[in-house]
Amino acid sequence: MKEYGLFINGQWEAAKGGKTASTINPATEEPWATVAVADRDDVRKAVAAAKKAHDTGVWRNKSPEERGAILQKVAMAIFERQNELAEVEVMDGGGTIRKAMAMDVPGTAQTFMHFGQFICGDEYKAMLQEDYEEQMPVPSRNLVVREPIGVCAGITPWNFPMIMASWKIAPALAAGNTVVIKPASVTSVSTLMLAEICTQAGVPAGVVNVVSGPGGTAGEELATHPDIGKVAFTGSTEVGRRIMQLAAGTLKKVTLELGGKSPNIILPDANLDTAALGALFGTFMHQGQICESGTRVLVHESIHDAFLEKMIAGTRRIQLGNTLDPSTSMGPVVSAAQRDTVEQYVKLGHEQGAKCVIGGKRPAALQKGYYFEPTIFDGVDNKMRIAQEEIFGPVVSVIRYKDEDEAVRIANDSVYGLGGAVWSQNNERALAVARRIETGTVWINDYHMINMRFPFGGYKQSGVGRELGKWGLAEYHEVKHIHIGENTPPEGKIYLQLLLN
Repeated sequence: MKEYGLFINGQWEAAKGGKTASTINPATEEPWATVAVADRDDVRKAVAAAKKAHDTGVWRNKSPEERGAILQKVAMAIFERQNELAEVEVMDGGGTIRKAMAMDVPGTAQTFMHFGQFICGDEYKAMLQEDYEEQMPVPSRNLVVREPIGVCAGITPWNFPMIMASWKIAPALAAGNTVVIKPASVTSVSTLMLAEICTQAGVPAGVVNVVSGPGGTAGEELATHPDIGKVAFTGSTEVGRRIMQLAAGTLKKVTLELGGKSPNIILPDANLDTAALGALFGTFMHQGQICESGTRVLVHESIHDAFLEKMIAGTRRIQLGNTLDPSTSMGPVVSAAQRDTVEQYVKLGHEQGAKCVIGGKRPAALQKGYYFEPTIFDGVDNKMRIAQEEIFGPVVSVIRYKDEDEAVRIANDSVYGLGGAVWSQNNERALAVARRIETGTVWINDYHMINMRFPFGGYKQSGVGRELGKWGLAEYHEVKHIHIGENTPPEGKIYLQLLLN
């Protein structure tokens, strides 16, 4: 069995208390590695290493071009170890090898490549310093400059551990910060490996640190530590609220990417064949364990029956099985507890009057692993709990609507506002509907197509701030105004008359 320590100050370390935990392969229910479990002292040590690295300027004093070159080396190193990283991601989280090779590994590498290239360009130079000549209140030159914050903490979820770590590490490093990352306890390994890759690619020791451990101790220590300047969290809305409360004690900057219950609106003029399969991709990809999944499919009443038949037919094409087999297109959910949660929501769907038209149970052919069949509920009322609460499993609700106004009303009738989509053969019509949806991202005729160049984040209780693109990078800077007054004798400073006779 493989063993992983904590990664602090550029080297592997055992947890101070000597505690370790097994990480379980969700497809086999068998342990495949052990990971050190950090306590508060380990976190403080990691923060101290990150603060020392920041204070010495070993990273922030490098030019953007120097930092960018190293981040691009990290990206290439990730590709060089893609088979190893993909296998780890599959065994840790239960995703398929197909997803790991097509999404997790390239998505992680591309994040480092994107930010590495961006900070070498003119647009970033323009971001770093803006120059203004002013005459009021006195003649002056005014610089608005962006500087690194210092030590930034990232707390990441179990559904996309490696990509989510890259979303925290890459922009933080691009801006000149140092980082301490706490991955989810059940999916820590790829993030630990990522820290090692960063160091091997040339990121100085202490700049990237990873501490695996429970949120109640390691996570809360990061959220309250006085030397942490910013916390970036991806996870549930409930935990996001807790982190925001804890961070308020030292007034840290916070970005939160939280839960969702995203609407996927099928207009009557949509290409039904494409939209039906797109709706399945939008909700069943990675077993529905994606925060912006389109778990509420809103279908116009005139096309409802035909559309539902196509969804059911498409669902039968989804193959559950061995996650390391490239032919498998759906794996298990991450844990037994998560499968229990899914089963409870399926029971609720039945009790509240929705009709399960396919799935709704564990697959009989798979006796081991936390598998659950892709499940479609029809006849769902948007007030039902399966339509209002985040299930984080392969369960989708199909909801009828009569006209676009009703579709928009239903779409916005949620405490969340993270993602969503509109399907139509008329882009202008779809765009008009997209503009009315209260959500951070809307795709038209696609789903899950997140782009490193553009912002990602949520409205309402789906989050605070944005990740990715120049908007996400801006979140990792402090903004400073420098006023340069004229060098004159005292009589040139007329404001002195306000105080002096």
